[in-house]
Amino acid sequence: MKIAFGITGAGHLLSDSVELVEQLMTKHDVTVLLSAAGEEVLKMYGLYERIESITGGYYNELIREKDQRFSYPITGRFSLGKYDLLIVSPATSNTIGKIVSGIADSLVTNAVAQSGKGGVKTCIIPVDLESGDVETVLPSKLELDTCQKCEPCAAAAACPGNAITPGVEIDLLKCEGCGTCAAACPFSAISAGKIITIHMREIDIANTKKLYDFEGIEVLGHPSDLKKIF
Repeated sequence: MKIAFGITGAGHLLSDSVELVEQLMTKHDVTVLLSAAGEEVLKMYGLYERIESITGGYYNELIREKDQRFSYPITGRFSLGKYDLLIVSPATSNTIGKIVSGIADSLVTNAVAQSGKGGVKTCIIPVDLESGDVETVLPSKLELDTCQKCEPCAAAAACPGNAITPGVEIDLLKCEGCGTCAAACPFSAISAGKIITIHMREIDIANTKKLYDFEGIEVLGHPSDLKKIF
């Protein structure tokens, strides 16, 4: 099968989505589409290199939003029906809100729109699926209660991306998610993979429910649910 896999900027379900891409790559041609935020968040969680290392070649490309400018010429493949399936996982509330409002001004939302025009089945895995609380994983974080404000800061000195302002914060837009800083800090003041609980907004849940009425779109709860398709 020729599959397109869109990744947007959510940390929730991100690792599971990357694992799914890796599994699909063993049997299918997979083109990975990265929204601008998706690329940033993959790097924050140290997952970008995993995607980059398994992509390459015709219909196995890594397509980044910033390389597609504003017309997203790659999405012409969808309107021509060149793919068998489009998967979007994880899909942020921003992405869902645009899709249900008919807005196609990003790489992934444009791909969804063109898939509808080309008759390409689309499976979307939203991060905001049901009301209530959900546990999610944070990228690297400087724990100020634990930080001893050392001079010099061993974690900052070890960071290859110069992402740490000692005693203040980690700039996640520079963070590569490599874990070098956590290993270097003698006081364990840098956490990675910390689990927090967040509350789903009702407007996001309402938008997700609207997806169920879209022809050609199937809404799934988790990347593992795609096993029933394959």
